[in-house]
Amino acid sequence: MDDREGSFVAVRRISQGLERGSVYNSSSEGVPGSAAWLGRGLSCVCAQRRDSDTHSTFDLTPAQEESLQSLQNRIDVAYDSTIPLHQEALRDLWKLAFPEEELHGLISEQWKEMGWQGKDPSTDFRGGGFISLENLLYFARNFQKSFQDLLRKQVGDRSVWEYPFAVAGINLTFMLIQMLDLEAVKPRTAVGATFLKFLSENESAFDLLYCIAFKLMDQQWLSMRASYMEFNTVMKSTRRQLERELMLDDIMHLEDLPSYALLSQ
Repeated sequence: MDDREGSFVAVRRISQGLERGSVYNSSSEGVPGSAAWLGRGLSCVCAQRRDSDTHSTFDLTPAQEESLQSLQNRIDVAYDSTIPLHQEALRDLWKLAFPEEELHGLISEQWKEMGWQGKDPSTDFRGGGFISLENLLYFARNFQKSFQDLLRKQVGDRSVWEYPFAVAGINLTFMLIQMLDLEAVKPRTAVGATFLKFLSENESAFDLLYCIAFKLMDQQWLSMRASYMEFNTVMKSTRRQLERELMLDDIMHLEDLPSYALLSQ
C-alpha cells in the first residue's frame, strides 16, 4: 500500500446542509467530481514511512501470527461492486446512516450526503479496500451515537469547510494499516507489536481502534479549529496521539486507551 495515495474532499457547511457550488481541483489528475465537493487532491499523510520503522522486527506467538494473517487477508480484499456481498454491505451502510431515507441505487447522487466524492462510492474504495467499508459498518453498528454525531457534524463548533465523513473514514483505515505496519510479515515497530497483542485477544481490535481513531480525529479537528487545508495536519496529530496511547504502560485492552472514553454508543 505504500505506493497508493489517499485523497479527500471538503464540504462547506451551511445551515440547511451542503452547498452545491463549483468544483475545485487542486491536482491536474482530477477524477470528475460532484459540484458539492471542494478541495480535491489533498493526499493522505498515512503513506509516509519513517526510516526507524524498518530497523528491527518483533517475534510473534502462534496466536499473534494467526490473528495477523487473518487481518491481512481482510486487508487484501478489494472492494468489488460486482460482488453481491459487497453490494449488500454498502446498502447496509446506507440503512445505518440514513434509516429514514430510502436509497435509490448503489450509484446515486444521494451518496454525496454521506461524504463520498461522487455518486458511486465504489470509486473511493481504491485506497482502503473492502475493510474500509467493514470499518464503517462496525462503527455504525457498535457506536451509533458517535457515528451519527460525526456523520451529521452535530458536536462542536464546526468549520465552514468540513471534512467529508465517508472519505475521511477511508483515509483513517489506510492510516491505521500504515501506522501498525500490518502488511509486513512481522511488525517492525513497537506500536505494531503492541497492537497484535490486542488483536490476538480480540478479533475486532482493528475495527475498534478505527472507531477510537475516528472520534479522536474529530476531536483533534475541533481542538485545532481546522479546515480542509489542515486535514493532513490533523491526521498526523491523530496518529501521534494513538501511538502514544498504545505505548502507555497501563494499557491492557483497547478499552483502556484514554481516547476510548470519547466514544458513546
